[in-house]
Amino acid sequence: MESTRAIAAFAAMAHETRLDVFRTLVRAGRPVPAGMLAERLDVPGSTLSFHLKELRLAGLVSSERQGRSLLYAADFDTLRALQAFLVRDCCQGLLP
Repeated sequence: MESTRAIAAFAAMAHETRLDVFRTLVRAGRPVPAGMLAERLDVPGSTLSFHLKELRLAGLVSSERQGRSLLYAADFDTLRALQAFLVRDCCQGLLP
């Protein structure tokens, strides 16, 4: 993962509501209807939509239409890439 992509993902999660949304989707482990997310997090639908868009643009969330509903899911590939990015140089020491 490139630094710019990691920075965009971390910036997207640097908001309490977006972090709550992302963690809820990770916990769910499957696609969740937007209405259920809004209800679970006690967030107005329009506010949730804004935050989901930001998470989607950062590659943290994917969406799919099922009938009249939009289902959202955490992108676990991106999450794993972020984890790998953070520990890529782990335990290499401070000096060369």
